[in-house]
Amino acid sequence: MNDRPIGVFDSGLGGLTVLKEITKILPNENIVYFGDTARVPYGPRSKETVMKYTFQAINFLLSKNVKAIVIACNTATARCLKEANEKYNIPIIGVIEAGARTAAYSTKNKIVGVIGTEGTINSKAYNHEIEKIDKNIQIVDKACPLFVPIVEEGWSNTDVATLTAKRYLEDLTKEGIDSLVLGCTHYPLLKRTIGEVVGERIKLVNPAKETAKDLKQILENNSITKESDEPVSYEYYVSDVPGRFAAIAEEFLNGKIENVKNVEIQKY
Repeated sequence: MNDRPIGVFDSGLGGLTVLKEITKILPNENIVYFGDTARVPYGPRSKETVMKYTFQAINFLLSKNVKAIVIACNTATARCLKEANEKYNIPIIGVIEAGARTAAYSTKNKIVGVIGTEGTINSKAYNHEIEKIDKNIQIVDKACPLFVPIVEEGWSNTDVATLTAKRYLEDLTKEGIDSLVLGCTHYPLLKRTIGEVVGERIKLVNPAKETAKDLKQILENNSITKESDEPVSYEYYVSDVPGRFAAIAEEFLNGKIENVKNVEIQKY
């Protein structure tokens, strides 16, 4: 029973940043990853549409007999994590609570920046979670919608990414922030570019690390950690262009990604 995989899903490639941290903290666990590459990005879409896509992804992962699910998408977490936990009888966690906690404890001057998709920023989900921890923290947020397609095109470390980051972040850095939450799982793939633009003084907060720690705790609390010594299995599924997904994933994960499979996600 405990050998069942962990399910991870995102609107596209971004969830790989969470998967990478999970494999570091839980190297013995099997994982099934789904990227909804046919319908990325989720950010500009309505709550109803994001909920529909999220439930389809969860239903697909459940068909793979997963024992827990990580919604490795800030937009989906912000829009429907609560509803997902009410609907399904399986541990489901998102990425926002962990990121907010990290930001709240890392800031020294209590001025935190948050960047994300339009959906995440408009939801004020990070603001609410940070305020739960410390109401004295000032939050400066900004939607950066072009970052996701830049990552999905494989342009993370290009002049296009740098120019876009400068345009988005120039005003943000003038607000005195000392921490910047990368409030979209695609954004850590732009970490080098974003870091060069904002400078070393501003700490970049990647929610993926804390999310992986939270997942480990949940598995232990529910006594569902993998106990056997069977070889680890990673399965990758997408809703479109598996070849492009594999190429970018291999570069990011520094390893060969084989047999990325296409899924007709609408069936779920």
